[in-house]
Amino acid sequence: MSSKLQPVLANETVHIRPLVQDDFEALFRVASDPLIWEQHQNSDRHTLAKFTEFFDQGIAGKAAFAILDKKSNKIIGSSRYRVISEIEGVIEIGWSFLGRSFWGGAYNKEFKKLLINHALQFYKHVVFYVHINNYRSQGAMLKIGGRKMKEDSTSWVRSTNDTLTYVIDHALH
Repeated sequence: MSSKLQPVLANETVHIRPLVQDDFEALFRVASDPLIWEQHQNSDRHTLAKFTEFFDQGIAGKAAFAILDKKSNKIIGSSRYRVISEIEGVIEIGWSFLGRSFWGGAYNKEFKKLLINHALQFYKHVVFYVHINNYRSQGAMLKIGGRKMKEDSTSWVRSTNDTLTYVIDHALH
């Protein structure tokens, strides 16, 4: 496992560690809530078949994380890295979700802050590709300082009819 793409990170709110096969049941309990996925392009990811595909891809990619609540030490969500361009120094954070009881507070910002700050030690830009109808994620991007990019600005921008690209190229405090 590469500590660059699967570090162990923690702060006062969350503990992030590499996703392992034994996390499947606990993470599926969180992901099986259909409301988590209602604004997502894969709105059926709450089903066992679609979640299994999602989970297996995360394990195979060797850059996926379990997000745990620091107080209870229980899995509350997941996220992943994906290198977009080593040459241009671009990495994506995506496939992120949290259980609904962890929405609206510090959890989203705190786990993304850990992942962003870690990634910026090795890459110049952290990107997030957000579905055009996912208004919650678009709002979250603005809250953490994400800058919406235009399609023609660089080769890694994927702002299309159904996807927006947000970039962060500075550490979050």
